[in-house]
Amino acid sequence: MAMFNLKTFVLVVIVSLAIPRDVISQNVADIVTAEFFDGIKNQAAADCAGKSFYTRDGFLSAANSYAEFGSGSADDSKREIAAFFAHVTHETGHLCYVEEIDKSNNYCDPSYTQYPCAPGKFYYGRGPLQLTWNYNYGAAGQAIGFDGLNSPETVANDPAIAFKTALWFWMTNVHSVVNQGFGATIRKINGAVECDGKEPAKVQARIGYYTDYCQKFGVSPGENLSC
Repeated sequence: MAMFNLKTFVLVVIVSLAIPRDVISQNVADIVTAEFFDGIKNQAAADCAGKSFYTRDGFLSAANSYAEFGSGSADDSKREIAAFFAHVTHETGHLCYVEEIDKSNNYCDPSYTQYPCAPGKFYYGRGPLQLTWNYNYGAAGQAIGFDGLNSPETVANDPAIAFKTALWFWMTNVHSVVNQGFGATIRKINGAVECDGKEPAKVQARIGYYTDYCQKFGVSPGENLSC
């Protein structure tokens, strides 16, 4: 039996007490409770495709692939998760829509020769953050492990891949600016369309979701909320 070392025990206790609670990272699953997730989904109409498609387990499974998501202090974790779900709520109508309503645009940009559009395929919005454009489908597919260019519909058919594409986009494009305020995340998600006074109502809707979720998580929303 190892000898009990009182000095080591005391030192560990002192160090633990010296660390403020808000600098200790929290588990994503502890923040995104079933009550929180279902609270979003329950606001969608009963006949919404997303009611059965989007699940908390699907989100948590995808989040396990992105260890840096919701990392940092406890407050940082809560703010990032609140921001992510604020945009998800706005983009999907409270987890109602799996695919974009208007499917007339194929969202093919031929200038991205690395990700050539497949004949007859449409790259309109799908999934929790409504992944759009051939270059995003191509890059997400390579990162996650599915054929995003030839089978973009996979995002609307596989719940695990759907949330992985959302987190892939978030970690690739948004995660690095989270500490700059919620407004910076709006600019990354849809800034060209909504920011700088273009769509103030949509910006305010996103902010409203974010501040509501921050309140639910018991954390200040911080500064620089708008764009």
